[in-house]
Amino acid sequence: MDVLDSIWTYAQGMDLLEAAGLVFGLACVWLLIRENIWTWPLGIAYVLVSFVVFYQARLYADLALHAVFLVLNVYGWVHWARGDPRSDDDLPVTASAPRRLAGILALSGLGVLLCGTLLARFTDASLPYWDSATSVLSIAAIWLQARKKIEHWILWLAVDVLATGIYLYKGIVFYAVLYLVYIGLAGAGYRAWRRAMHAGAVEA
Repeated sequence: MDVLDSIWTYAQGMDLLEAAGLVFGLACVWLLIRENIWTWPLGIAYVLVSFVVFYQARLYADLALHAVFLVLNVYGWVHWARGDPRSDDDLPVTASAPRRLAGILALSGLGVLLCGTLLARFTDASLPYWDSATSVLSIAAIWLQARKKIEHWILWLAVDVLATGIYLYKGIVFYAVLYLVYIGLAGAGYRAWRRAMHAGAVEA
């Protein structure tokens, strides 16, 4: 009951920008599951709304992170729009080469270690390494998403699980519940993209 009360209280106090960010965020994930290219312009809208929210809240690290997200959203939109270079079809869902995926994960690990150390040493950040993990893995996930690699859903699932735990620990119940929803969407997205990838392999 306390959880529902907290969610209702937060929802009542939510301003227009936060509500818009929530709608854009959920809509772009839903479109991503369906491999719809409109996921990218909605993702850009979400990032632009987040710029204002984070600037007003003076969360400058999150602001800088979303500048990276903006660039990757534009890149993903352009890359998907070009389609499959081998045909006139849409860009297909594929799996990453194991060596390339290992390299991305290794770089992500180094990024988490570096960012976490900097935050722990030079700021009063709470949970610097866990917070860095969600940020760095989000960048890796969007990069793989832009390349239409199925593994991006696994990274998003890891981010969502970590974020849910962080928000519960910090008592930010509304966002914890939201990221629980994202966990379900990540699972649904992985299953949908796996079916699409197998269907493409059969057609090929």
